[in-house]
Amino acid sequence: MARTGIEAALNDLLFHRDLTVQEAADRHFAPEYRQRTDGQWADRAGFLEHIAHLRTLVAGGHVQVHEELHDGSKYADRHTVHITKKDGSTVRTEVYVFADLAPDGRFSRIEETTLLLQGTDADRNIGSAR
Repeated sequence: MARTGIEAALNDLLFHRDLTVQEAADRHFAPEYRQRTDGQWADRAGFLEHIAHLRTLVAGGHVQVHEELHDGSKYADRHTVHITKKDGSTVRTEVYVFADLAPDGRFSRIEETTLLLQGTDADRNIGSAR
């Protein structure tokens, strides 16, 4: 399997509705996946629950990767997630990611910090995978 990146992973999770959340996660995230976003840890089950919830809010959008680095099993990037919600409002979040890749190229761990650029306080979790 080729190694994944955040743009492909988030596009499949949030915007490609022809894939189920489980199919998208299996494509990009190892079974032992865990994530820390702004200091809060989630295991794979919690992560998938959050993504399923986001799909009820998100109408569309895109991911803009500004910098991306692969070094063996290490991954880092800075990206912005642009989201249009089903109510027509927009959210823009900048995200800084440090991650480990499993031997098969999928994410096994992500630690990220987010910065809400556009949206309300209630939108803080929409632009991240937390």
